[in-house]
Amino acid sequence: MSSVAVIDYGMGNLHSIAKALQHAAPEVDVQIVSDADAILQADRVVFPGVGAIRDCMQALNQSGLSAVIQSVAKTKPLLGICLGMQALLTDSEENDNTSGLGIVSGHVVRFSDALMDSHGNNLKIPHMGWNQVHQRPHPLWDKIPQDSRFYFVHSYYAKPDDTSAVAATTEYPDAFACALAQDNVFAVQFHPEKSQAVGLQLLNNFLHWDGQV
Repeated sequence: MSSVAVIDYGMGNLHSIAKALQHAAPEVDVQIVSDADAILQADRVVFPGVGAIRDCMQALNQSGLSAVIQSVAKTKPLLGICLGMQALLTDSEENDNTSGLGIVSGHVVRFSDALMDSHGNNLKIPHMGWNQVHQRPHPLWDKIPQDSRFYFVHSYYAKPDDTSAVAATTEYPDAFACALAQDNVFAVQFHPEKSQAVGLQLLNNFLHWDGQV
């Protein structure tokens, strides 16, 4: 039986994600773990997160899990979700410029407070609710229709230095990177565990992905 480790560093709706993973692929052993050895022994790893990047990085650094995630990113399939995606980048504007894990070169920036839609209406920050995701070719989009809607809750978004790392975009109102792909790492800004059938399909795809593109 293959296994997936959901990293527990004190932040994130871990049980919701674990339940969704189990539903997506009942044959996979889903473990919520904080132990470095258990994470490194799993076949695949999920790095979730909600909240502030400063608290996230402080928890990862104090627990030694920063180095574990950096090691996983070189060796096996890794899925970052929401804050877990943002923490993969070099740094974030949030909390007066917080350093990230530096796995994906780039920055996390805040949406402007002056965003308006095509009708001149103000767009709220955080960007919250369902929005279309425009995919670029990658195995994790298998069986997911182009421009499917996923569920978002965020005020910051990723800007990778290399645009080839962008695996999907969403408009709010301009296009921004909502999914990143780099070797065996895939990360999404939206919440697949809250995105109904298409979210479960993405999780199923990840749980059967060998890390090859």
